[in-house]
Amino acid sequence: MKILVCVKQVPESNNVQIDPITHNLVRSGIAGIINPYDKNAIEAALRLKDQINAEVILMSMGPKDNEVSLREGMAMGADRGILLSSRQFAGSDTLATGYVLSQAIKKLQDVDLVFFGRQAVDADTGQVGPIVAEFLNWPQITFASELELAGDDSIVGKRQLENTEQVVRVQLPAVVTARSELNQPRYETPRNIQQSFKKEIDVWTEVDLELDETRIGISGSPTIVKSITTPERKAKETVYLSEQPKEAVNELLTALKAKNLI
Repeated sequence: MKILVCVKQVPESNNVQIDPITHNLVRSGIAGIINPYDKNAIEAALRLKDQINAEVILMSMGPKDNEVSLREGMAMGADRGILLSSRQFAGSDTLATGYVLSQAIKKLQDVDLVFFGRQAVDADTGQVGPIVAEFLNWPQITFASELELAGDDSIVGKRQLENTEQVVRVQLPAVVTARSELNQPRYETPRNIQQSFKKEIDVWTEVDLELDETRIGISGSPTIVKSITTPERKAKETVYLSEQPKEAVNELLTALKAKNLI
């Protein structure tokens, strides 16, 4: 079985800046980490690898420093990595990103299962996984909180939604987006960290993928951001209660009643 995990590198700091012209995140000079939900996706792929004979490949789209996240994922146990990197990809929205990833999956060939994290913590759209599934015309299980193989040609997943759970069985090949409830990602071992630097990372551009250049980058991104603002930081007032337990309880009850909380 060939399993692909799509990994996004996100800013490590919460103190990010927005480009006033493009309205995109300014990523230069900010350390990147693997999107936390993508670690659950990697772990899901590795657990299947532990059960059956499988190859786990990581794929990331972005600049060369995304290799840091690919190496980290390979230190968890993935076999190799693919970096989709070109200046032509800059500014891609979720549709353009989904198009590039789907074409790369087609180039890779014979992929049985593609994992994504449920969403990226920098944009929180949760759109890329489903978009890739649509481009590939594959079935998908989104928001998976449980997952297991059902024979050689299908997989069963439990989808955890806001007010309900849904059990879905789909035929392979398929796309799965992983919730954090799906598993606990493993730590990298010293030996795997050492081995990760010996593993291969291929770099593919729009030329390697034979892409329609009108469908990538800013020109291929129909999403228009009209305005964006950062949250205003407000200092909250601290109210100290009496040091006497009974008086403190009365003061707390009075404050809660005033706010209609009890």
